[in-house]
Amino acid sequence: MRYIEWLFLLVVGACGTGLANFIGYDVGFLDSLPGLIVLVGISMLAVLCVKTIPLKLPIVAYCAIIGLILACPLSPIRGFVIDSAAKINFTAPFTMVGAYAGLAIGDQLKTFVKQGPKILIVGLLVMTGTFLGSCIWDSLMLMLFKAI
Repeated sequence: MRYIEWLFLLVVGACGTGLANFIGYDVGFLDSLPGLIVLVGISMLAVLCVKTIPLKLPIVAYCAIIGLILACPLSPIRGFVIDSAAKINFTAPFTMVGAYAGLAIGDQLKTFVKQGPKILIVGLLVMTGTFLGSCIWDSLMLMLFKAI
């Protein structure tokens, strides 16, 4: 994929995130715009790293590394990055991610159906295990720190 296509998709995602942030969390679009620009910038730098650096890491890893570097105490733009990203509620884009995932598997529906009921069973077990594991872990931590 070319860089201009990446940029276009990231801007569309940022607009959707800004809209979800506005509708769901009452944060004005202009208030969240600096944070969206920072996140698009970090993502574009990660795309550039994936294309140029011979170390084959996923884009998400490069995003995390770049974000950590920009927000670390040694960074001269640390305050701006943290303040602008803090105005974005990161649960806002989850709906869009789910929609994108649904569209992505839409053209692979035959492959999905071939898996039969076992894929549903595995999915239910994974979701149930994740939920129960999280509940157990949270309860243990809250008891350990005497919060409950």
